[in-house]
Amino acid sequence: MSEYTTTVGLEVHAELKTKSKMFCGCQNDPHTASPNMHICPVCMAHPGTLPTVNQKAVELVLLVGKAIGGTLADYSEFDRKNYFYPDIPKAYQISQYQYPFVTGGELAGVKITRIHLEEDTARSQHEGNKSLVDFNRAGVPLMELVTEPVIHSAEQAGAFARELQLLLRTLGVSDANMERGEMRVEVNLSVSKTSKLGTKVEVKNINSFKAAEAAIVYETKRHIETLQAGGTLVQETRGFDENKGKTFSQRIKETADDYRYFPDPDIPKMFRSAIAEWGDEALMAKLKETPTKKRARYALLGLPTDQIEIIISDVAREAYFSDVVTGVNDEKVVKVLGNYFTSDVIGLLESGELLLKSEYASAFRSLAALVVSGAINSRVAKDLLQEVVFTGADAASLAEKRGLIQRSNADELIPVVDAIIAEHASVVTEFRAGKESVLQFLVGQGMKATKGSANPGVLADLFRARIL
Repeated sequence: MSEYTTTVGLEVHAELKTKSKMFCGCQNDPHTASPNMHICPVCMAHPGTLPTVNQKAVELVLLVGKAIGGTLADYSEFDRKNYFYPDIPKAYQISQYQYPFVTGGELAGVKITRIHLEEDTARSQHEGNKSLVDFNRAGVPLMELVTEPVIHSAEQAGAFARELQLLLRTLGVSDANMERGEMRVEVNLSVSKTSKLGTKVEVKNINSFKAAEAAIVYETKRHIETLQAGGTLVQETRGFDENKGKTFSQRIKETADDYRYFPDPDIPKMFRSAIAEWGDEALMAKLKETPTKKRARYALLGLPTDQIEIIISDVAREAYFSDVVTGVNDEKVVKVLGNYFTSDVIGLLESGELLLKSEYASAFRSLAALVVSGAINSRVAKDLLQEVVFTGADAASLAEKRGLIQRSNADELIPVVDAIIAEHASVVTEFRAGKESVLQFLVGQGMKATKGSANPGVLADLFRARIL
């Protein structure tokens, strides 16, 4: 199979976080429990109604364009994409064809063709021998991003989709929750032995990264086996059955001509230069730090790649951690903060009962500084961590009050060391005979006797000096 090259292009839809729908004033809340609650004559396509463009939705798409280095169009227009389905009340979808808001750009090493804006469809619900339609989602602002056909593996496709989800969440453009349908991936795939692309098949409405990767693997195998057997591939639209791990045919693939695109006569043409909020300076002022820039910033602080990925994967947690390390110039303190945050703090958050608060960020910094200075050891720090991070308690005061300040004075620790030597004569004999590993046992006994307040390094030196 290695003689064949797989080529993939992705189409990704993401519901935008606006207060109202794309072309009417209805609340943008497609997940409300009761069906058909957020509807009006516009999104129900009653005769005589007129759409009004949601300028905030346009702004969000332009921000994504800025973030990926795309070209933002000055002139744009909306088109009617004509097709019939029960979840399309107008028998056409308002979308964009020739004049998208964004062209070009790149993300995760994948070149972007375009980003345009359209309205989402309603949601069909099939119950037995009947189907119901919920119009709460009809008209929700939907961003569509189309990549160039430059992806050549399931892993690359998955990595791109995950990075796009992270970007959308970081910019505050979309929650992009695939399980809730807020982000949907469509795969366009072909295989070929030459530089010319083969017959393209589209796999639609995939709702998980794992499923997208599995669909690519399955389709690649199906295409190659069909060609090797002398069969013919058909350009078609397919679905993916996650339970079976297989795709299935849905319909013969439409072309752009089938949709009979034409400019929507009810929506005025748009010029970006005429809207102050869509200008370059206004957009740059609203553009949040991208994941790529966050990675570079944390790398300069000395954090390892695996910790950086954990930190930036959650927008709220990253904002908190950014507050924690702001103004910290000691790389050792940053390292301690990174270690505790990506393991202990996130572990504590898994219970769902604790919340990070930026006003307590300085308390976390102080705790790390005490560890680096040697005033407290790591064991004490972990014992104090929850109280300090989640209530803002002063670590130094807690350690002093509880007798946990690390003891490094040899004169104070000699009585402890001598008592342990007397109590564990057999272990001392092993150490004298050259069994170096038992030193850790003795140090552990010293830490236990001092309730973790002794400096383990000083203890080790004292045991060596008193035994040898």
